[in-house]
Amino acid sequence: MLFHIHCVDKPDHETVRQDIRPDHLKHLEAHAPHIWAAGPTFSDDGKVMNGSVLIVEFDTLAEAEKFLADDPFSQARLFKFVSVRPWKQSFPKI
Repeated sequence: MLFHIHCVDKPDHETVRQDIRPDHLKHLEAHAPHIWAAGPTFSDDGKVMNGSVLIVEFDTLAEAEKFLADDPFSQARLFKFVSVRPWKQSFPKI
């Protein structure tokens, strides 16, 4: 099952994101077979990373939530808001 993960950083936490990012990227690499797409969101001017969007594949919502909970960004309490929702790819058709 696919899941859409949307995370929004706490205000003024850019240094936390930058400090933890190498560990976060290692976490993503370790789970690469489960990740369809992943990347940061940005401020309106496109200069400051301020969140994350991921499309991941796991058998259950609990597994997707565990993947997120084990992420160094989550463990560093970077996020102000987190949503994990089942998702279906409708376009393009695969």
